[in-house]
Amino acid sequence: MFSRPKSKAAFEEALRYIPGGVNSPVRALKSVGETPLFIERASGTTLTDIDGNDYTDFCLSWGVFILGHAHPDVLREVNAAVLRGTSFGIPTLQETELARLVNRFIPSIERVRFVNSGTEAVMSAIRLARGYTRRNVIVKFVGCYHGHVDHLLVAAGSGVATMGISSSAGVPESFVAHTACLPFNDRAAVEEYFRAHGDEVAAVIVEPVPANMGVVPARDGFLQFLREVTRRHGALLIFDEVITGFRLTAGGAQKLFGITPDLTTVGKIVGGGFPAAAFGGRADIMQLLAPEGPVYQAGTLSGNPIAMTAGITTLSLLSQPGVYDALNAKAARFIDRLREILAPKGIVVNSVGNMFTPFFTTGEVRNFDDVKRSDTARFARFFRHMLERGIYFSPSQFETNFISIAHTEETLDRVLAAAAEFEA
Repeated sequence: MFSRPKSKAAFEEALRYIPGGVNSPVRALKSVGETPLFIERASGTTLTDIDGNDYTDFCLSWGVFILGHAHPDVLREVNAAVLRGTSFGIPTLQETELARLVNRFIPSIERVRFVNSGTEAVMSAIRLARGYTRRNVIVKFVGCYHGHVDHLLVAAGSGVATMGISSSAGVPESFVAHTACLPFNDRAAVEEYFRAHGDEVAAVIVEPVPANMGVVPARDGFLQFLREVTRRHGALLIFDEVITGFRLTAGGAQKLFGITPDLTTVGKIVGGGFPAAAFGGRADIMQLLAPEGPVYQAGTLSGNPIAMTAGITTLSLLSQPGVYDALNAKAARFIDRLREILAPKGIVVNSVGNMFTPFFTTGEVRNFDDVKRSDTARFARFFRHMLERGIYFSPSQFETNFISIAHTEETLDRVLAAAAEFEA
Protein backbone atom coordinates (compact mmCIF):
# COMPACT_ATOMS: atom_id res chain seq x y z
CA MET A 1 0.00 0.00 0.00
CA PHE A 2 1.47 3.32 -1.08
CA SER A 3 1.45 6.02 1.59
CA ARG A 4 0.74 9.58 0.45
CA PRO A 5 0.57 11.80 3.56
CA LYS A 6 2.47 14.67 1.92
CA SER A 7 0.14 14.70 -1.09
CA LYS A 8 -2.89 14.72 1.21
CA ALA A 9 -1.48 17.62 3.23
CA ALA A 10 -0.59 19.49 0.03
CA PHE A 11 -4.17 19.06 -1.21
CA GLU A 12 -5.58 20.48 2.02
CA GLU A 13 -3.30 23.50 1.62
CA ALA A 14 -4.26 23.92 -2.05
CA LEU A 15 -7.95 23.94 -1.11
CA ARG A 16 -7.33 27.14 0.87
CA TYR A 17 -6.32 29.05 -2.26
CA ILE A 18 -7.47 27.18 -5.39
CA PRO A 19 -11.14 26.24 -6.14
CA GLY A 20 -11.38 22.52 -5.57
CA GLY A 21 -7.66 22.46 -4.91
CA VAL A 22 -6.83 21.94 -8.58
CA ASN A 23 -6.55 23.98 -11.77
CA SER A 24 -8.39 21.47 -13.96
CA PRO A 25 -11.32 19.50 -12.49
CA VAL A 26 -10.43 15.87 -13.29
CA ARG A 27 -7.11 16.22 -11.43
CA ALA A 28 -9.06 16.24 -8.16
CA LEU A 29 -9.66 12.44 -8.58
CA LYS A 30 -13.10 12.82 -6.98
CA SER A 31 -14.75 10.37 -9.38
CA VAL A 32 -12.33 7.60 -8.40
CA GLY A 33 -12.48 8.21 -4.66
CA GLU A 34 -8.90 9.44 -4.25
CA THR A 35 -7.16 12.64 -3.29
CA PRO A 36 -4.81 14.08 -5.90
CA LEU A 37 -1.22 13.02 -6.30
CA PHE A 38 1.19 15.95 -6.11
CA ILE A 39 4.02 15.26 -8.50
CA GLU A 40 7.60 16.30 -7.82
CA ARG A 41 9.26 15.10 -11.03
CA ALA A 42 8.88 12.81 -14.02
CA SER A 43 11.20 10.98 -16.37
CA GLY A 44 10.43 8.60 -19.22
CA THR A 45 7.21 6.89 -18.16
CA THR A 46 7.71 7.36 -14.41
CA LEU A 47 5.95 9.91 -12.24
CA THR A 48 7.36 10.50 -8.75
CA ASP A 49 5.09 12.12 -6.18
CA ILE A 50 6.19 14.30 -3.27
CA ASP A 51 6.01 11.24 -0.99
CA GLY A 52 8.62 9.49 -3.13
CA ASN A 53 6.22 6.98 -4.74
CA ASP A 54 6.84 6.02 -8.37
CA TYR A 55 4.04 5.38 -10.89
CA THR A 56 4.11 4.19 -14.49
CA ASP A 57 2.19 6.86 -16.38
CA PHE A 58 -0.45 6.11 -19.02
CA CYS A 59 -2.02 9.58 -18.87
CA LEU A 60 1.16 11.34 -20.08
CA SER A 61 -0.22 14.80 -19.28
CA TRP A 62 -3.35 13.86 -21.25
CA GLY A 63 -1.46 12.64 -24.30
CA VAL A 64 1.31 15.24 -24.50
CA PHE A 65 4.39 13.12 -23.91
CA ILE A 66 4.57 10.72 -26.84
CA LEU A 67 8.37 10.66 -26.32
CA GLY A 68 8.00 10.15 -22.57
CA HIS A 69 8.58 12.76 -19.88
CA ALA A 70 11.70 14.94 -19.81
CA HIS A 71 13.21 13.68 -23.05
CA PRO A 72 16.89 14.70 -22.90
CA ASP A 73 16.95 16.22 -26.40
CA VAL A 74 13.92 18.37 -25.66
CA LEU A 75 15.36 19.48 -22.32
CA ARG A 76 18.70 20.38 -23.89
CA GLU A 77 17.16 22.54 -26.62
CA VAL A 78 14.69 24.18 -24.23
CA ASN A 79 17.39 25.01 -21.69
CA ALA A 80 19.43 26.68 -24.41
CA ALA A 81 16.39 28.62 -25.62
CA VAL A 82 15.56 29.86 -22.10
CA LEU A 83 19.00 31.47 -21.86
CA ARG A 84 18.19 33.54 -24.96
CA GLY A 85 14.97 34.91 -23.43
CA THR A 86 11.56 33.47 -22.64
CA SER A 87 9.18 35.77 -24.54
CA PHE A 88 9.51 38.70 -26.89
CA GLY A 89 6.08 39.50 -28.33
CA ILE A 90 7.97 39.85 -31.63
CA PRO A 91 8.41 37.18 -34.35
CA THR A 92 11.17 34.58 -34.08
CA LEU A 93 12.58 32.08 -36.56
CA GLN A 94 11.30 29.23 -34.38
CA GLU A 95 7.70 30.09 -35.28
CA THR A 96 8.33 29.63 -39.00
CA GLU A 97 10.40 26.51 -38.43
CA LEU A 98 7.65 24.82 -36.43
CA ALA A 99 5.02 26.01 -38.94
CA ARG A 100 7.03 24.37 -41.71
CA LEU A 101 7.22 21.11 -39.72
CA VAL A 102 3.47 21.16 -39.04
CA ASN A 103 2.80 21.57 -42.76
CA ARG A 104 5.22 18.74 -43.58
CA PHE A 105 3.46 16.42 -41.13
CA ILE A 106 -0.10 17.55 -42.01
CA PRO A 107 -0.21 18.94 -45.59
CA SER A 108 -3.86 20.06 -45.28
CA ILE A 109 -2.56 22.74 -42.91
CA GLU A 110 -1.33 25.05 -45.65
CA ARG A 111 -1.17 28.00 -43.25
CA VAL A 112 -1.03 27.79 -39.45
CA ARG A 113 -1.52 30.16 -36.51
CA PHE A 114 -0.02 29.24 -33.14
CA VAL A 115 -1.94 29.82 -29.90
CA ASN A 116 -1.58 28.68 -26.29
CA SER A 117 -4.22 26.01 -25.69
CA GLY A 118 -6.54 23.62 -27.47
CA THR A 119 -9.54 25.63 -26.32
CA GLU A 120 -8.07 28.75 -27.89
CA ALA A 121 -7.33 26.88 -31.13
CA VAL A 122 -10.90 25.61 -31.41
CA MET A 123 -12.42 28.97 -30.49
CA SER A 124 -10.37 30.67 -33.19
CA ALA A 125 -11.04 28.02 -35.85
CA ILE A 126 -14.78 28.35 -35.31
CA ARG A 127 -14.65 32.14 -35.51
CA LEU A 128 -12.72 31.77 -38.76
CA ALA A 129 -15.22 29.24 -40.16
CA ARG A 130 -18.10 31.59 -39.41
CA GLY A 131 -16.23 34.49 -40.99
CA TYR A 132 -15.45 32.47 -44.12
CA THR A 133 -18.93 31.00 -44.67
CA ARG A 134 -20.89 33.97 -43.29
CA ARG A 135 -23.08 31.44 -41.49
CA ASN A 136 -23.67 30.95 -37.78
CA VAL A 137 -24.47 27.33 -36.88
CA ILE A 138 -21.78 24.94 -35.65
CA VAL A 139 -22.53 21.20 -35.51
CA LYS A 140 -20.75 19.12 -32.87
CA PHE A 141 -21.33 15.61 -31.51
CA VAL A 142 -22.46 14.29 -28.17
CA GLY A 143 -19.46 13.23 -26.13
CA CYS A 144 -16.91 15.12 -28.23
CA TYR A 145 -15.18 17.78 -26.15
CA HIS A 146 -13.58 20.77 -27.81
CA GLY A 147 -12.39 22.76 -24.84
CA HIS A 148 -14.31 25.00 -22.50
CA VAL A 149 -15.24 27.70 -25.01
CA ASP A 150 -18.74 28.94 -24.14
CA HIS A 151 -20.60 28.13 -27.34
CA LEU A 152 -19.45 24.48 -27.37
CA LEU A 153 -20.49 23.66 -23.80
CA VAL A 154 -23.74 22.20 -25.00
CA ALA A 155 -25.73 19.25 -23.64
CA ALA A 156 -27.75 17.04 -25.99
CA GLY A 157 -31.05 15.32 -25.34
CA SER A 158 -32.60 12.43 -27.19
CA GLY A 159 -33.65 12.86 -30.78
CA VAL A 160 -31.91 14.53 -33.68
CA ALA A 161 -30.40 17.54 -31.93
CA THR A 162 -30.67 19.76 -28.92
CA MET A 163 -30.08 23.45 -29.46
CA GLY A 164 -29.45 26.20 -26.95
CA ILE A 165 -28.99 24.23 -23.74
CA SER A 166 -25.75 24.91 -21.88
CA SER A 167 -24.00 22.20 -19.88
CA SER A 168 -22.23 24.75 -17.65
CA ALA A 169 -23.45 27.45 -15.35
CA GLY A 170 -22.37 30.89 -16.45
CA VAL A 171 -23.04 30.32 -20.15
CA PRO A 172 -26.11 32.24 -21.39
CA GLU A 173 -28.42 30.24 -23.62
CA SER A 174 -27.97 32.86 -26.31
CA PHE A 175 -24.29 31.90 -26.52
CA VAL A 176 -25.14 28.33 -27.54
CA ALA A 177 -28.19 29.15 -29.62
CA HIS A 178 -26.24 28.47 -32.81
CA THR A 179 -24.71 25.16 -31.71
CA ALA A 180 -26.32 21.88 -32.75
CA CYS A 181 -25.34 18.70 -30.90
CA LEU A 182 -25.92 15.43 -32.77
CA PRO A 183 -25.28 11.78 -31.84
CA PHE A 184 -21.89 10.49 -32.92
CA ASN A 185 -21.79 7.70 -35.53
CA ASP A 186 -25.41 8.46 -36.52
CA ARG A 187 -25.64 9.23 -40.25
CA ALA A 188 -29.40 9.49 -40.23
CA ALA A 189 -29.37 12.22 -37.58
CA VAL A 190 -26.80 14.22 -39.53
CA GLU A 191 -28.72 13.84 -42.80
CA GLU A 192 -31.95 14.91 -41.14
CA TYR A 193 -30.36 17.97 -39.59
CA PHE A 194 -28.69 19.08 -42.82
CA ARG A 195 -31.93 18.60 -44.77
CA ALA A 196 -33.60 21.07 -42.43
CA HIS A 197 -30.73 23.48 -41.71
CA GLY A 198 -27.91 22.80 -44.16
CA ASP A 199 -27.75 26.34 -45.51
CA GLU A 200 -27.23 27.68 -41.98
CA VAL A 201 -24.27 25.48 -41.02
CA ALA A 202 -20.87 27.17 -40.98
CA ALA A 203 -18.95 24.06 -39.92
CA VAL A 204 -19.05 20.58 -38.49
CA ILE A 205 -16.40 20.04 -35.82
CA VAL A 206 -15.46 16.52 -34.76
CA GLU A 207 -12.74 14.63 -32.97
CA PRO A 208 -11.80 12.10 -35.68
CA VAL A 209 -11.06 9.73 -32.82
CA PRO A 210 -13.28 10.85 -29.95
CA ALA A 211 -11.11 10.67 -26.86
CA ASN A 212 -12.93 12.78 -24.32
CA MET A 213 -15.62 10.19 -23.69
CA GLY A 214 -12.94 7.53 -23.87
CA VAL A 215 -11.84 6.12 -27.21
CA VAL A 216 -14.90 5.63 -29.44
CA PRO A 217 -13.90 4.90 -33.04
CA ALA A 218 -15.93 6.22 -35.95
CA ARG A 219 -17.82 3.43 -37.68
CA ASP A 220 -18.99 2.56 -41.17
CA GLY A 221 -17.34 5.47 -42.94
CA PHE A 222 -18.87 8.09 -40.65
CA LEU A 223 -15.97 10.53 -41.08
CA GLN A 224 -16.01 10.17 -44.88
CA PHE A 225 -19.74 10.82 -44.74
CA LEU A 226 -19.15 14.05 -42.80
CA ARG A 227 -16.69 15.15 -45.47
CA GLU A 228 -19.29 14.49 -48.18
CA VAL A 229 -22.24 16.15 -46.43
CA THR A 230 -20.31 19.30 -45.55
CA ARG A 231 -19.09 19.70 -49.14
CA ARG A 232 -22.58 19.17 -50.45
CA HIS A 233 -23.99 21.94 -48.26
CA GLY A 234 -21.11 24.41 -48.47
CA ALA A 235 -20.08 23.98 -44.83
CA LEU A 236 -16.53 23.51 -43.55
CA LEU A 237 -15.23 20.37 -41.87
CA ILE A 238 -13.03 20.97 -38.82
CA PHE A 239 -11.00 18.10 -37.40
CA ASP A 240 -10.17 18.64 -33.75
CA GLU A 241 -6.82 16.84 -33.60
CA VAL A 242 -5.67 18.44 -30.36
CA ILE A 243 -5.20 14.89 -29.08
CA THR A 244 -4.73 12.83 -32.26
CA GLY A 245 -2.45 15.23 -34.12
CA PHE A 246 1.07 13.72 -34.34
CA ARG A 247 0.01 10.78 -32.13
CA LEU A 248 -1.43 8.08 -34.39
CA THR A 249 0.74 8.77 -37.44
CA ALA A 250 2.96 11.58 -38.66
CA GLY A 251 -0.08 13.04 -40.42
CA GLY A 252 -2.59 12.62 -37.62
CA ALA A 253 -5.97 10.90 -37.82
CA GLN A 254 -6.74 12.57 -41.15
CA LYS A 255 -3.86 10.71 -42.79
CA LEU A 256 -4.83 7.46 -41.07
CA PHE A 257 -8.39 7.71 -42.44
CA GLY A 258 -7.57 9.40 -45.75
CA ILE A 259 -9.74 12.49 -45.21
CA THR A 260 -8.82 16.12 -45.84
CA PRO A 261 -10.63 18.58 -43.55
CA ASP A 262 -10.84 22.28 -44.30
CA LEU A 263 -9.46 23.31 -40.91
CA THR A 264 -7.56 21.41 -38.23
CA THR A 265 -6.75 22.14 -34.61
CA VAL A 266 -3.68 20.59 -32.99
CA GLY A 267 -2.26 20.82 -29.48
CA LYS A 268 -0.52 18.81 -26.77
CA ILE A 269 2.31 17.13 -28.74
CA VAL A 270 2.88 20.22 -30.90
CA GLY A 271 4.14 22.09 -27.82
CA GLY A 272 6.49 19.34 -26.68
CA GLY A 273 5.36 19.70 -23.07
CA PHE A 274 4.77 23.46 -23.04
CA PRO A 275 1.47 25.38 -23.41
CA ALA A 276 1.02 25.56 -27.16
CA ALA A 277 -1.58 24.68 -29.77
CA ALA A 278 -2.41 25.71 -33.32
CA PHE A 279 -5.15 25.91 -35.90
CA GLY A 280 -4.71 25.91 -39.62
CA GLY A 281 -5.96 24.73 -42.97
CA ARG A 282 -6.61 25.90 -46.49
CA ALA A 283 -4.73 29.05 -47.43
CA ASP A 284 -7.84 30.77 -48.82
CA ILE A 285 -9.57 30.37 -45.45
CA MET A 286 -6.58 31.23 -43.28
CA GLN A 287 -5.92 34.45 -45.20
CA LEU A 288 -9.06 35.90 -43.61
CA LEU A 289 -7.19 36.15 -40.30
CA ALA A 290 -5.92 39.55 -39.19
CA PRO A 291 -3.71 41.25 -40.21
CA GLU A 292 -4.51 39.96 -43.72
CA GLY A 293 -8.25 39.76 -43.28
CA PRO A 294 -11.19 40.79 -41.10
CA VAL A 295 -11.28 37.85 -38.63
CA TYR A 296 -9.47 38.96 -35.48
CA GLN A 297 -7.31 36.73 -33.32
CA ALA A 298 -4.30 37.59 -31.16
CA GLY A 299 -2.28 36.43 -28.16
CA THR A 300 0.62 37.85 -26.16
CA LEU A 301 2.35 34.49 -25.70
CA SER A 302 1.31 32.92 -29.01
CA GLY A 303 4.36 31.47 -30.73
CA ASN A 304 6.35 31.60 -27.49
CA PRO A 305 9.97 30.70 -28.38
CA ILE A 306 10.34 28.14 -25.59
CA ALA A 307 7.21 26.25 -26.63
CA MET A 308 8.18 26.51 -30.30
CA THR A 309 11.62 25.07 -29.53
CA ALA A 310 10.10 22.15 -27.62
CA GLY A 311 7.68 21.51 -30.48
CA ILE A 312 10.42 21.65 -33.13
CA THR A 313 12.56 19.16 -31.22
CA THR A 314 9.63 16.81 -30.57
CA LEU A 315 8.40 16.76 -34.17
CA SER A 316 11.96 16.36 -35.46
CA LEU A 317 12.39 13.25 -33.31
CA LEU A 318 9.03 11.90 -34.45
CA SER A 319 10.05 12.35 -38.10
CA GLN A 320 12.76 9.71 -37.81
CA PRO A 321 12.07 6.56 -39.90
CA GLY A 322 10.09 3.79 -38.24
CA VAL A 323 9.11 5.69 -35.09
CA TYR A 324 5.35 5.30 -35.51
CA ASP A 325 5.56 1.74 -36.84
CA ALA A 326 7.47 0.65 -33.75
CA LEU A 327 5.22 2.54 -31.35
CA ASN A 328 1.98 1.25 -32.83
CA ALA A 329 3.25 -2.35 -33.06
CA LYS A 330 4.18 -2.24 -29.38
CA ALA A 331 0.80 -0.72 -28.54
CA ALA A 332 -1.10 -3.34 -30.57
CA ARG A 333 0.57 -6.20 -28.70
CA PHE A 334 -0.18 -4.64 -25.33
CA ILE A 335 -3.79 -3.65 -26.09
CA ASP A 336 -4.62 -7.06 -27.61
CA ARG A 337 -3.38 -8.78 -24.45
CA LEU A 338 -5.18 -6.29 -22.21
CA ARG A 339 -8.39 -6.95 -24.12
CA GLU A 340 -7.96 -10.72 -23.62
CA ILE A 341 -7.38 -10.24 -19.90
CA LEU A 342 -10.26 -7.86 -19.25
CA ALA A 343 -12.97 -9.34 -21.52
CA PRO A 344 -13.79 -12.23 -19.12
CA LYS A 345 -14.19 -9.64 -16.38
CA GLY A 346 -16.93 -7.84 -18.36
CA ILE A 347 -14.74 -4.98 -19.51
CA VAL A 348 -14.61 -3.74 -23.13
CA VAL A 349 -11.35 -2.21 -24.39
CA ASN A 350 -11.71 0.29 -27.24
CA SER A 351 -8.59 1.46 -29.03
CA VAL A 352 -7.19 3.24 -32.05
CA GLY A 353 -3.44 2.98 -32.54
CA ASN A 354 -1.67 3.74 -29.27
CA MET A 355 -4.77 5.20 -27.57
CA PHE A 356 -7.07 2.98 -25.49
CA THR A 357 -9.90 3.01 -22.93
CA PRO A 358 -11.24 0.13 -20.82
CA PHE A 359 -15.02 0.56 -20.55
CA PHE A 360 -16.68 -1.14 -17.63
CA THR A 361 -19.66 -2.32 -19.62
CA THR A 362 -20.62 -5.12 -21.98
CA GLY A 363 -21.44 -4.91 -25.67
CA GLU A 364 -20.11 -2.47 -28.23
CA VAL A 365 -19.30 1.11 -27.26
CA ARG A 366 -20.23 3.21 -30.31
CA ASN A 367 -21.45 6.52 -28.91
CA PHE A 368 -21.92 8.47 -25.71
CA ASP A 369 -25.12 6.63 -24.79
CA ASP A 370 -23.11 3.38 -24.81
CA VAL A 371 -20.35 5.03 -22.79
CA LYS A 372 -22.86 6.16 -20.14
CA ARG A 373 -23.78 2.51 -19.47
CA SER A 374 -20.35 2.05 -17.93
CA ASP A 375 -20.13 1.13 -14.25
CA THR A 376 -18.10 4.05 -12.94
CA ALA A 377 -17.87 2.51 -9.46
CA ARG A 378 -16.13 -0.55 -10.92
CA PHE A 379 -13.85 1.72 -12.92
CA ALA A 380 -12.93 3.56 -9.72
CA ARG A 381 -12.03 0.26 -8.06
CA PHE A 382 -9.88 -0.66 -11.06
CA PHE A 383 -8.13 2.72 -10.98
CA ARG A 384 -7.32 2.33 -7.30
CA HIS A 385 -6.18 -1.28 -7.84
CA MET A 386 -3.72 -0.18 -10.50
CA LEU A 387 -2.60 2.89 -8.55
CA GLU A 388 -1.65 0.78 -5.54
CA ARG A 389 0.55 -1.27 -7.88
CA GLY A 390 2.33 1.83 -9.11
CA ILE A 391 0.37 2.31 -12.34
CA TYR A 392 -1.33 5.62 -13.15
CA PHE A 393 -4.19 5.34 -15.64
CA SER A 394 -6.17 8.40 -16.71
CA PRO A 395 -8.44 8.98 -13.69
CA SER A 396 -11.86 8.91 -15.35
CA GLN A 397 -13.98 6.37 -17.16
CA PHE A 398 -14.51 9.05 -19.80
CA GLU A 399 -10.87 9.65 -20.68
CA THR A 400 -8.16 8.05 -22.79
CA ASN A 401 -4.90 6.31 -21.96
CA PHE A 402 -1.77 6.62 -24.06
CA ILE A 403 1.30 4.53 -24.82
CA SER A 404 4.55 6.34 -25.46
CA ILE A 405 7.78 5.54 -27.20
CA ALA A 406 9.36 5.32 -23.72
CA HIS A 407 7.13 2.46 -22.48
CA THR A 408 9.18 -0.75 -22.52
CA GLU A 409 7.90 -4.26 -23.14
CA GLU A 410 8.95 -5.16 -19.60
CA THR A 411 6.89 -2.29 -18.18
CA LEU A 412 3.86 -3.18 -20.30
CA ASP A 413 4.05 -6.82 -19.19
CA ARG A 414 4.03 -5.69 -15.56
CA VAL A 415 0.89 -3.65 -16.25
CA LEU A 416 -0.79 -6.67 -17.84
CA ALA A 417 0.01 -8.77 -14.79
CA ALA A 418 -1.52 -6.13 -12.50
CA ALA A 419 -4.67 -5.97 -14.66
CA ALA A 420 -4.99 -9.76 -14.49
CA GLU A 421 -5.05 -9.53 -10.68
CA PHE A 422 -8.06 -7.20 -10.69
CA GLU A 423 -11.11 -8.91 -9.21
CA ALA A 424 -14.10 -7.70 -11.16
